[in-house]
Amino acid sequence: MSEVVNKKEPSSAMLVIVLTAISVVTALLLGLVDQVTAPQIAANDAATTAAAMEAVLPADSYEDVTDQYTGGDATIQSIAKAGDEGYVVRVKPSTSFSGTLGVMVGVSNDGTCTGISIVETGETSGLGSNASKPEWQEQFKGKSGTVSVIKDGGDVQALTGATITSRGVCESVTNALAAAATMG
Repeated sequence: MSEVVNKKEPSSAMLVIVLTAISVVTALLLGLVDQVTAPQIAANDAATTAAAMEAVLPADSYEDVTDQYTGGDATIQSIAKAGDEGYVVRVKPSTSFSGTLGVMVGVSNDGTCTGISIVETGETSGLGSNASKPEWQEQFKGKSGTVSVIKDGGDVQALTGATITSRGVCESVTNALAAAATMG
């Protein structure tokens, strides 16, 4: 003879309680991880920014003067006075393939671009991400005024298969030059 064992099914309330407990524990763990890693992430961002500033316009010191900028260009994220050399401007152009392009642009006192550095990108690997290559970035040195790709009447050679990214970098340089010009 076999005995029938009656299993009690968990109630809906018990399932809700268990799922809520799991969600609370997970949220607490994520919050803890964020608190532990936030200082290191901030330090890494500061080091990346400092290295990019040094790469585009070497100077003895950099002073954040973003609050003195009155140009009103929303693509300008920050401006730093690079000692007596000029300005370093961080730009997030409105034109980019991914929408996450960030460019650091050095501008000398004579109003020319001293160099660029890609500090943030979500551009397509192998195409738009090639904007980070030094040999492509070299063509921006010495540029002034409005900078644009050859297709748009300028003299910047666009990245193959990444004209939108190239236009975004050109927009960044143009906007940085204009912002630095308003700084005096």
